[in-house]
Amino acid sequence: MTVVVIVALLGGAIYYGAYHLLKRTEPFALGEHCLVKTPEGTLDIDIEQAQVAATVAAVAARRKLPERALQIAYVTAIQESKLANLPYGDRDSVGVFQQRPSQGWGTPEQLQDPVYATRKFFAALEKVKHYRTIPLHDAAQAVQRSADGSAYAEHEQSAKILSAAFTGRVPQAVHCWYPPPAKPVKPQPETARKQLVRALGAEAAGKRGWLVAAWYVAHAQKYGLREVRFEGVAWTAAAGHDGWRKEPKPTDAKPTDTKPTDAVQVA
Repeated sequence: MTVVVIVALLGGAIYYGAYHLLKRTEPFALGEHCLVKTPEGTLDIDIEQAQVAATVAAVAARRKLPERALQIAYVTAIQESKLANLPYGDRDSVGVFQQRPSQGWGTPEQLQDPVYATRKFFAALEKVKHYRTIPLHDAAQAVQRSADGSAYAEHEQSAKILSAAFTGRVPQAVHCWYPPPAKPVKPQPETARKQLVRALGAEAAGKRGWLVAAWYVAHAQKYGLREVRFEGVAWTAAAGHDGWRKEPKPTDAKPTDTKPTDAVQVA
């Protein structure tokens, strides 16, 4: 009987130790990625792609463009660079949209700035007649003048998923995860906000809650953000894979302890 009890205790101890070891190593095993989930579908993208998608959406919002314009930008960026800020391309093409300095889009340095490149793309798109109603791939081709404009059509569904998420039309649609840094990183919320405002504008930053929340989550690793909170839910870097979680209501809160719920909070 004593032997059975000892074996059971040892088995429990081993299980307990293994469980907690797995929990500690889970963030490393999961790697780093982002999940975009909307009624239109689900996309699994990397963190750089999420950052580019969030930036393009912010620039579109600043210009007060319709969601269709954002979808056109997305089909273009997916086809041209897979939503990556490339330092190279065909001939002298660079950046997210593979724009060419020799064709007057800007300098190579400017075109590798996603905010600048997106502004240039939308400025050209706004000159395309009926871009709001013609097929997405035709509008993209009118801007890019690619060798094969039909290729943009392949990415229409992905563009609709991304636009629903990164405009904030679908709340809690974006969450990212990544292993904790080897060394402690000081959070830079103010630096992050300055970059957000550069893309989105100060006025819109206070009005586009879920767009702002998605932008912060996509950029959390870059700026060492530990959590993003909005409308009673929170995303944390420590449990990023779990997505957005409902925040518990404080039981002993006083009126002076309340926090604004109409603004995205980051730390």
